[in-house]
Amino acid sequence: MKNPFLVVVYTFLVIVVLPVILTIGIYKDDIFQEKIVQTKITESINIKVYNTKTDKVEDMDIEQYLYNVVASEMPASFDEEALKAQAIAARSYVFHKIENGGDKIPQHKGAVVCTDHRHCQEYLDTNTLEKLHDEKWMSKSWPKIKKAVDDTRGMVLTYEERTIQPLYHSTSGGKTENSEEVFSSSLPYLRSVESPYEEESPKFRANMKISKSDFVNKFKGVGIVVSDNIDKDIEIMSRSEGGSVKEIRVGNNVIKGSKVRSILGLNSSDFDIKVDGDFINILTKGYGHGVGMSQWGANGMAHKGYKCDEILKHYFKGVSIENKY
Repeated sequence: MKNPFLVVVYTFLVIVVLPVILTIGIYKDDIFQEKIVQTKITESINIKVYNTKTDKVEDMDIEQYLYNVVASEMPASFDEEALKAQAIAARSYVFHKIENGGDKIPQHKGAVVCTDHRHCQEYLDTNTLEKLHDEKWMSKSWPKIKKAVDDTRGMVLTYEERTIQPLYHSTSGGKTENSEEVFSSSLPYLRSVESPYEEESPKFRANMKISKSDFVNKFKGVGIVVSDNIDKDIEIMSRSEGGSVKEIRVGNNVIKGSKVRSILGLNSSDFDIKVDGDFINILTKGYGHGVGMSQWGANGMAHKGYKCDEILKHYFKGVSIENKY
């Protein structure tokens, strides 16, 4: 009589183990392919861009588009880590528009973004960049910019798993602004922070000298009366945490500092007005709205050894860097 134990072992091998071995042999390519699919890096995406110069909506690869944005928004002479920070911020800007209905904005004509720097990010096409710069720039600086974009491929800034609105400007003048001090919304990642490494910026400080008559006429042009006794007719009422003028009395009117910036064509809203005989000296600090990342500050941080992620997390509080593809 056969050994019952051997019979059970033999049956198990035939019924269970052998079919498993055969199945693995037949489908092993599919099993390994599944692993490849799970770890495969997704290709970049195409976006629609409204070209305001040609009045046409163009279909562009987002990374190709970003080459030109970074080249248009930041000097190529800046440190590589600052250029990387700019590339991530610029890519985040596009994804914020994608996620928040950028194609519904009338000025975009169905595109996610446009090429008008007054409304979106600055975008100069390659032909324009070639005309603005010499051959040395195209052979040395253009590859440097492309590398900064390529090295950060797919990276965006997020806050609580949503792409942020990554505002940036040229120079803060030493401290950035809370978003609500300049714009309508208070955003938790757009908080006022110190920006100590901006001294190399040509717009860090500036002085506009204007005659009293021109000063008075500029306000008169928008319906605000200023007397010849300017010392008594101008009074700064309050400043923001970042140092910009929030409210200022001009004659009998109390207006926002940003309005004075617009009327006088100042570099920023961080200003002081001083009467000097028949002239007015207007001293400004910084250049731009002052919210988010200071580009010259980012370059200064890069020179001090900070990496692009450290730069971005300094200027955008509580953010993470994630890959979209």
